[in-house]
Amino acid sequence: MEQNTHVHVLEDGTVVEHPHTHDHSHHHPHTHQNTKAVLNRLSRAIGHLESVRRMVEEGRDCTEVLTQLSAVTSALNNTGKVILHDHINHCIVDAVEQGDQQALEDLNKAIDRFIK
Repeated sequence: MEQNTHVHVLEDGTVVEHPHTHDHSHHHPHTHQNTKAVLNRLSRAIGHLESVRRMVEEGRDCTEVLTQLSAVTSALNNTGKVILHDHINHCIVDAVEQGDQQALEDLNKAIDRFIK
């Protein structure tokens, strides 16, 4: 079994870490068709967020900052949707075929966190 540390950053900036144990004899490899698109979207969102930070440092108008921050939030939410669709189409389909109830429970928890 392989163990990795999984890190989450909550909305308030709190960092939560927990171990993830992977038993590759029971799970499929974690590959998705949209990984490159997701990485590109994340890179664009990171660049956009950096520009918002610069706007704040420069004392730009608050309404402009809020508008740009809203755009970053929307981009991140859309990226999350792409990840969710990929996960359902690959991981969850495999989990259902293998009778992996834990994967379905994990998906429900992830959806609850994502949709808050």
